[in-house]
Amino acid sequence: MKNFAKNMAIQGPVKIGKKTKLLTARLKPGDIALIDHHDLDELAAKELCEHKVRAVINASCSISGLYPNQGPLVLWKANIPHFDLAGKDLMAKLHDDEVLTIVEGKIWRGGEYLGSARLLDQEEIQKQMEAAEQNLGNLLDAFVQNTLDYARKEKELILGGLKMPSLDTVFTDKHTLVVVRGQSYREDLKAIKQYIDEVKPVLVGVDGGADALLEYGYIPDLVVGDMDSVSDMALRKAKELVVHAYPNGSAPGMARINQLGLTAKVMKAPGTSEDIALLLAYENGAKLIAAIGTHSNMIDFLEKGRKGMASTFLVRLKVGNRLVDARGVSQLYRSQISGRSVLLLALAAAIPVLVLAFTNSMVRHLFRLIALRLRLAL
Repeated sequence: MKNFAKNMAIQGPVKIGKKTKLLTARLKPGDIALIDHHDLDELAAKELCEHKVRAVINASCSISGLYPNQGPLVLWKANIPHFDLAGKDLMAKLHDDEVLTIVEGKIWRGGEYLGSARLLDQEEIQKQMEAAEQNLGNLLDAFVQNTLDYARKEKELILGGLKMPSLDTVFTDKHTLVVVRGQSYREDLKAIKQYIDEVKPVLVGVDGGADALLEYGYIPDLVVGDMDSVSDMALRKAKELVVHAYPNGSAPGMARINQLGLTAKVMKAPGTSEDIALLLAYENGAKLIAAIGTHSNMIDFLEKGRKGMASTFLVRLKVGNRLVDARGVSQLYRSQISGRSVLLLALAAAIPVLVLAFTNSMVRHLFRLIALRLRLAL
């Protein structure tokens, strides 16, 4: 690490979670996060950084060299000690808030030795990233072939064979904003806040995207997803819910909806929940669809554990004439106000005050008294 000695002891309470995106909701500054996340992605790493964890232990391999996942690099740049290959047995041995000590990759609970892990320093990360870059060409070939193979199977379902649930949400001739928990989704949502306030689009949250809307003070009109990464609060506050079911009709997300005592529609479809959200808006007559945080490239889909993006490719072909992809919009322009600009602005604001002062006899008399006192004092 940049400022971390390998033989330095790290100590803190542990928080355990097999799914990083669910664990982050329980983390507190100073915790040691124990995760099971093969090829740690950039978004998960950023959320760990935001929660100011003391260290990260991964039961799995954080960077395998399969593709250039950015998670380990994000943690290294944040100066957060990061250990991987700790083994899945470690998670079974521990409970939340037990205090761990890590020294030279060895993990202790009090005086009890629990196992060892690999410290991911800059050298190791760089080595794996170089291997991933060399493998990228072969990976791209396989990714494209998988996408084409799945597209042949899914084209009828995506382009004409899907049965749409009847919704209460009205999309006809309205703008729709679809928010997905993807890269830079918070920054992009903040960047278009004025658009949301003025246009008042239909707000669709895809799983955790619903929580992003709540974070900025907006109630989702519709939440679409398999319901594995959205909070109970977002589900309760949303005006309507659609559970994404597998093509065979299985809908694991309905178990959670029933447990919460809520009601939801079900939509059977291949692909991802964000594909379904775009299709629902399109088929229900949305005038324009703005999308934030959506997954649209090979790295995105490898981070999601998908071998291809057939359904997304087909859906975007279908809805493209109405789709505005707002991902990364926060990077388009960042205002930098110079000191000179601030000075000119202050002078411009002062002009009306000065004009008022010198045209008012009482104010002029007050200035004369102040000037007289200054002369007497000097």
